[in-house]
Amino acid sequence: MELAKSPTSKLFVTSAVEIRDEFEEKLERNYQYLQNLTSGLSDKESHDVLNNALLKDKGYDDVSIGLLGTILAEPQNAAKCYTHLTLITRDGMGLVLAHLSQLVLERFLRLIEAAKIQVLWLVKEMIKNAVSNVDNVCLNLMRHAAGGDVLPKNISLIEALLDMFIEYRGWLEKHPVLLPSVIYTYLRIIEDHNAPYLTALRQKEVTFVIGLLRERFAECMVIGRDLVRLLQNVARIPEFEQLWRDILANPKSLSPTFTGVLQLLQTRTSRRYLQSRLTPDMERKLVFLTSQVRFGNHKRYQDWFQRQYLATPESQSLRCDMIRFIVGVIHPTNELLCSEIIPRWAVIGWLLTTCTSTVAVSNAKLALFYDWLFFDSDRDNIMNIEPAILVMHHSMRSHPPVSATLLDFLCRIISNFYPPLADKVRTGIFSSLKQILDKRVLPSLLHLFDNTKLDRDLRNMIRTTFKEFCVQPMESSSKATAEDFGAPKIDGENEFNNHILDSEPAFSDDEEESAAVPSQHLHEDDTDDDDIPLVKLKEKSDKGNDQIIDGPMRSALNRLQSEKEKEKRCQLMEALIEHVVLLNEDSEVIPVLAKALCANVLQEDLKSIVFPNNVNEQTLQDSIRSPVFVIFKFLYLRCTSDDTGKQTLLRLLAEIHNIQCNVGYLLLYFLKIQVRSDQKRDESTKVNTLKISVYKEFCQNVEKKVDNCLYDDLNACHATENNLMLFLVPDLYKDFKQQTVNNAQILRVILSTIDATQLQDLVGKIMQGRLMMFKTDSLQSLLKTSLNWESIEQFFLWQLVQAHDISVESIIPLISHLDYAQHAEALTAITLMLKQEKPTADFVKYLFSRDVRDKGDPLVFTMIRHWCDSYIDKVGELVASLLSTRYPATSPNKRKRSNVKSISSAVPSADQVLGHLDQLRVRCERHNALALYNLDSMQKALVLAQNNSNDSQKKQFSDLFALTEDEDTITTKNKVSRGRKPASKSAAANKRNAKEVSESSEDTSEEEEIVKPKQAKKRKKVMSDSD
Repeated sequence: MELAKSPTSKLFVTSAVEIRDEFEEKLERNYQYLQNLTSGLSDKESHDVLNNALLKDKGYDDVSIGLLGTILAEPQNAAKCYTHLTLITRDGMGLVLAHLSQLVLERFLRLIEAAKIQVLWLVKEMIKNAVSNVDNVCLNLMRHAAGGDVLPKNISLIEALLDMFIEYRGWLEKHPVLLPSVIYTYLRIIEDHNAPYLTALRQKEVTFVIGLLRERFAECMVIGRDLVRLLQNVARIPEFEQLWRDILANPKSLSPTFTGVLQLLQTRTSRRYLQSRLTPDMERKLVFLTSQVRFGNHKRYQDWFQRQYLATPESQSLRCDMIRFIVGVIHPTNELLCSEIIPRWAVIGWLLTTCTSTVAVSNAKLALFYDWLFFDSDRDNIMNIEPAILVMHHSMRSHPPVSATLLDFLCRIISNFYPPLADKVRTGIFSSLKQILDKRVLPSLLHLFDNTKLDRDLRNMIRTTFKEFCVQPMESSSKATAEDFGAPKIDGENEFNNHILDSEPAFSDDEEESAAVPSQHLHEDDTDDDDIPLVKLKEKSDKGNDQIIDGPMRSALNRLQSEKEKEKRCQLMEALIEHVVLLNEDSEVIPVLAKALCANVLQEDLKSIVFPNNVNEQTLQDSIRSPVFVIFKFLYLRCTSDDTGKQTLLRLLAEIHNIQCNVGYLLLYFLKIQVRSDQKRDESTKVNTLKISVYKEFCQNVEKKVDNCLYDDLNACHATENNLMLFLVPDLYKDFKQQTVNNAQILRVILSTIDATQLQDLVGKIMQGRLMMFKTDSLQSLLKTSLNWESIEQFFLWQLVQAHDISVESIIPLISHLDYAQHAEALTAITLMLKQEKPTADFVKYLFSRDVRDKGDPLVFTMIRHWCDSYIDKVGELVASLLSTRYPATSPNKRKRSNVKSISSAVPSADQVLGHLDQLRVRCERHNALALYNLDSMQKALVLAQNNSNDSQKKQFSDLFALTEDEDTITTKNKVSRGRKPASKSAAANKRNAKEVSESSEDTSEEEEIVKPKQAKKRKKVMSDSD
């Protein structure tokens, strides 16, 4: 156990103030386990030993993770361990990849330098061997290639990743999600590498990025408008200058489907790209700042952040990444908007005002207003334009120059961004301002555009540019109320809103403003889990847009709208889809067609109950005979054979999903039924893989992560069809284990819906081996989250946990965090689980780690009382050992029994152990039943504790220490009684005490006391009062 004894780790950088978490402990424990197994063995012997270890319970997990730890810790043995790993893997290295991805995302910075190098080596080996899903690890690794950082460690990582992508470019081009992320990352960091000593690296980056952009431009177009922003930053580099000429003058030379720069500018950039340019550590800090820090207490957090990430000249470019992340990714909920948490506009204002570079300031302003330039209320999200208007609004009083410079920028950007598209930019900005007024973010723009604090020339320019918004609103009142401005009232009380704050910190107002309005009504359709536009799509059709649909498609659509018979409607839908698959996936017809279908064709199908009352093969097949399932069937067939039109159908479904979210769970329902029928004639694994692939591609097209998409679909399903949701659950936990197992959000949706009968069905499926909802890893986190759920949800949860046969050892650490009054559901379940167990050192340790209550802890008393009925000597030894080890320097227990575990000297503290023993003593003394305290082991431990306690402790626990006899007396008595039975009188007295307590304990559970078991052969260890 060399690793356990060593103060340093072979994997992680450690310090005196940092402790390793459960994941790190597991990695190092399995690494040491593997070392013990294979130390001194030949390769053949090692392979045989590993194969035998795989047969044990959890042997596969332990060996796989142990091999991963060895690869990272021992470069000289990495190749041999990787070979072992490839030979033993059962899941295509899925387990190793999951742990490696978590390690890279959450703990990469804590790895020692040698381990970081080994991570890159391992990823290269996996790429070389075509291991599936290694692209996810690459995505996480690239997040640590920070922008605005030219320190040697960061440059080394950037160059190592670049060399890897250059070497395995063929592999990279086969991953359509990874490829644009690589382009976005390196296109962003090229601008930071302008120092002379970075010339070679910069040229390598330019050559690599230009090559991918020219050869794979179609795949890169998915990035959207932020691709143009990054290309602008490097436009002076000759290679990119030539690329710009082609983009503007000859777009078809890059891709047949590329029509020009306007196509990119009108495509909103997915939040995954904006998120990718912040390291995980930066992201956590910014999310904490905007979700946990109260306005007024934020300055010290901002100062720390500035020192940590924004202190160098090179880091100025990082401000644009942060502003784009805050604008496009952090979309607070209504509850957060109405709280005192620092709002987004204040953080952005701080980033703008602390910027010291003129170029960086201009780029930061562009990053803030970028979504304004081509804003479309039907496709874009109002939360992306809200921060800019609120920065200008709130800074007008305390920081007028900030508002002035932003308004000046907004006026000038119209004609200067790209003159040929000036009209489009003007339309986008006007649409943004109109949406701001329509959604009541501000009731009027007059106080902002025509404010006396602005320079006269600037005011004139604003009046000329935005004259439509510089007029007094028709409905004005000198006594405007919150209701006049569209702010809702809740229970008759005004609700605090963090958009309008009257405190002193930066970007806050010093006086009240009657025109300030809350904007929580902006979020009525936004769950902040995806990147879809917030605004509701208008149900009334636009005649101009409808005219886009013509020819046979218009004819099929018209007939479909008027037809009522289900079979004929399905046939007409098939005819319509035959025309749809011939369209390009970026065709402007698709969004219009989706609106028309939702408004006039699929509205009833998407909202009706589809799950049959009597479930059998025939009724299930009948339930998917409607037009909406025809679209799913075409998509499924395109995925099985000819993929022509697959992307077009996926985009059509994504557009329908933006209007009717029910389409997600209906797709899952269709796939399950279709796979059931296909499994009868095809290989089960193949069709299951196909089902998973179809749904994942759907999630990608609606721009959601799979776990978020599953949560949203289950949430929509439980509100509409409870039975259908329960029908889907087993398959979801089987097909999407990584996203569903131990997922608190998904689990709560299920538990909040089911009744006792449905719970019984789930328990039955679990016991039959058809459903697995939990795994031991990260179960603690799930259980802690569940403590705030409704009581019935928690009771159902614990029933499911017990159905999985999860050992109580993996749950017992939770009890130190539970309050007896507030967490009754969890404590009841754990108590019943402990009732079936014998006392162990860990059980006693965690019981005594609970907080000491003034009136005693009923849980501690209950368990000690229960165990003492059968194992009083064992309980005495364990409690005495626990107490003795609180004083390790003076503990007399040099020779401990082999069946007693070594207990940590840190938790619980001596005060906690003594406190619980004192509370137990109070209960026992009421009935003169101190059998536990009279045991030899307990007497010795109490004497030891008394001798090593300070004056305060001796005074506090004086009554407890009064139970001890003199050390000499104990020693003498031990010598006299050694080898002899105790006097019969003493035994009889103890029996009487036990009987009295047993009878008195029937009165109330609060008065139960600890008694001895009636086992004569153990009496010699008991020291009763009669002695």
